[in-house]
Amino acid sequence: MENYSKFIAPERRSVPTPKDMVKDGKCVFGTFDKEFETMDLLGIKNPTAAPDCFKRLKLTLWEAMEVHLEEGMLLAVCCDMGIFGLTFHVFYDKRNKKVYSFSTNVKSKETYISPNLLNGAETKAEADNFHIRYINDFQDGRCHAEGHHDGDDGHIEYSFELQRLSKPGVVSIPFADPQKRHRPLYSQKDFFKIEGSLTINGETFHATENSAAVIDDHRGYYPRRAHYDWLTTLGVHDADGQKKWFAFNLTRNQSIDQDKYNENLIWFEGETSLLTPVTFTRDVPTIDFKDHALWKIKDEHDMVNIEFHVDNVFKMITHAKPFVNIEYFVAFGTIYGYVRDEDGKKYVLDGMTAMGEDKDLLL
Repeated sequence: MENYSKFIAPERRSVPTPKDMVKDGKCVFGTFDKEFETMDLLGIKNPTAAPDCFKRLKLTLWEAMEVHLEEGMLLAVCCDMGIFGLTFHVFYDKRNKKVYSFSTNVKSKETYISPNLLNGAETKAEADNFHIRYINDFQDGRCHAEGHHDGDDGHIEYSFELQRLSKPGVVSIPFADPQKRHRPLYSQKDFFKIEGSLTINGETFHATENSAAVIDDHRGYYPRRAHYDWLTTLGVHDADGQKKWFAFNLTRNQSIDQDKYNENLIWFEGETSLLTPVTFTRDVPTIDFKDHALWKIKDEHDMVNIEFHVDNVFKMITHAKPFVNIEYFVAFGTIYGYVRDEDGKKYVLDGMTAMGEDKDLLL
């Protein structure tokens, strides 16, 4: 069996996390083993080409949760994009492949993203028709998430207790040459088992022993023109006749060096295995999705070879050219194919439910 560790750059190996992500106007880059205590991204000097007085408007802050239940998948997002705040919930019902969506724009100052993920730090936002709240206790491997939202698709509410299953994925990725400009994208993603329930339009779904979640905390200065692709699956996988916790994260973004700086990995219970950079190809543009689409996600070393059969898409499109152009799509469906861990073991994923994103930004 081939050893695939040779394809993993040394910069992908986690190192002890310093207390401060930003110091003396500069940001640390790399892969880290736990949470940062302070992440003062506004303390970076000249992170973009705009004058520093516009830093706050250029900084995107985001905490989201992906939940996989027996009946469907939930994406719950609290986001501060500097120029405005945004909260949305998307639920995919696996039984009928229907997507329910709820979204509300609010003022940036009415969206609060926690300063870190430690000691009960809270991410929250609320208005007349919604509430979302994360209580982050990642030092103990725990998080509480709750929310509700009313909209054209009815009413959704949920409350979950999350307990960490594996090691975190913590990266600080340069989106510009650090010798010229410190422009980071920080991301921490964690894999959890969950307890709790979700109710949508009067029907309640309870978490089971197979239910899982991923928390995605990310912050950074995106280029004015940006694109990213993302795919995840999470839950329990039948490997060699044994059911085990399993999830993966696959992302392609504006990293200046995909080999050294990316966030691709497999989660197992208690451990992770790193993956090499991937590319996404699609048979039809997601904006033109009607009833089916095919995404192919592959790397150069045969660690990742996945087909994502898309059954439904949530579309969020904001065109206010020349100032703002956002085309954001959340896709749901089924994956076929495999990933390999660093030891070369193949995990065939045929039939697992997955969630992906396809996003273009002009800000």
